[in-house]
Amino acid sequence: MSKDKKKRIFRTSLIQPLTNEKWQPISIPLISIIISFIAAAVVILLIGKNPLQAFYNLFQGAGILPKPAYAGYKSMLTDFLSLLNAMTPLVFASLAVAVAFRAGLFNIGVAGQMLVSGFLATIIVGYSGLDAILAKPLVLVIGIVAGGLMGGLVGWLKYKFNINEVVSTIMLNYMAQYVISFFIQMYYIDPVSRQSQYISDAARLTLVNVEIANLKMDIPLGFILAILCAVLVKFVMDKTVVGFEIKAVGSNRKAAKYAGINVGRNTVLAMIISGGLAGLAGVTYYLGYFSSIQPKVLSSIGFDSIAVSLLGNSHPIGVIFSSFLVSIIDQGSTYMSSQAGIRQEISSVIVGLILLFSACGVYMKYKISRLKEKEVDRKESES
Repeated sequence: MSKDKKKRIFRTSLIQPLTNEKWQPISIPLISIIISFIAAAVVILLIGKNPLQAFYNLFQGAGILPKPAYAGYKSMLTDFLSLLNAMTPLVFASLAVAVAFRAGLFNIGVAGQMLVSGFLATIIVGYSGLDAILAKPLVLVIGIVAGGLMGGLVGWLKYKFNINEVVSTIMLNYMAQYVISFFIQMYYIDPVSRQSQYISDAARLTLVNVEIANLKMDIPLGFILAILCAVLVKFVMDKTVVGFEIKAVGSNRKAAKYAGINVGRNTVLAMIISGGLAGLAGVTYYLGYFSSIQPKVLSSIGFDSIAVSLLGNSHPIGVIFSSFLVSIIDQGSTYMSSQAGIRQEISSVIVGLILLFSACGVYMKYKISRLKEKEVDRKESES
């Protein structure tokens, strides 16, 4: 066998998992993550630390691997549940961005939609004294409605006046941030924490300090809903007329309009769905992971979700895995810092590297398609 033929066989077997379009939403982000961890390992080596030990401590801190010792009422299970609790709003927020991406829109206002939904659910239900059976479902409903209305407003402005959604969402972010801050500081401030007053346990979407088998754990009730929403979004986008029309509008507005698709309606609808998911992120964050709202602060999840959605290739299932990975890094960074002697900022470097390589996904797809074309041309010339 000639050297050239061996090279072609090796190259074909190497890129085969990447050339299958069905698996590209998983394979390309996976390759990006592997490359980024290699780059992160180089960074850790440059500061004189052991990258394998650092990554091991990172997974220990996130509850994926066991620690040498635990405090009272704590174990690897309680750490893992805390990871899922932090991951839940990130999944919702990243799905919100992914749906907007599918429609060719950039919903940079997830943080504002989260804040408005969380605030309204807090003052309507969190301070109401309702029983948990009524309070928890009502919190979810308010989150969907409030976020959906904000998202729908952005879609309507885009359709009716051709106002760029990036501009309108940024302006709405500022409006939500300062208006809600005013109301919190005037009417709902806690004099000790300087945040909004804490909500009732009945309205909270995380069961806190639940004692089971001599362990005190936080159980995120919204996590299962987040997974179900991801599956539902995938079904709607892949198997329904609505999903097809939204993707068609996102691919080419002019072609979609020529084909008889109502571009304006689908633009507004996509933003309503995106906003509703952002609203769920807001209530699971402000009435789940936390139980109060800090004035003048937008949640970083609203902005991290953009990068997480890109890492997941804007695919609902990919979003779950990318959210899980980023949550591991975020939750495990403190323990890694204390055990491996690596500054916590290194975790931000790791996330940044992951997102940097994930942003090259489109370029990777282009190069893979070019390799496939060359391979087809070569086979045709040989035959």
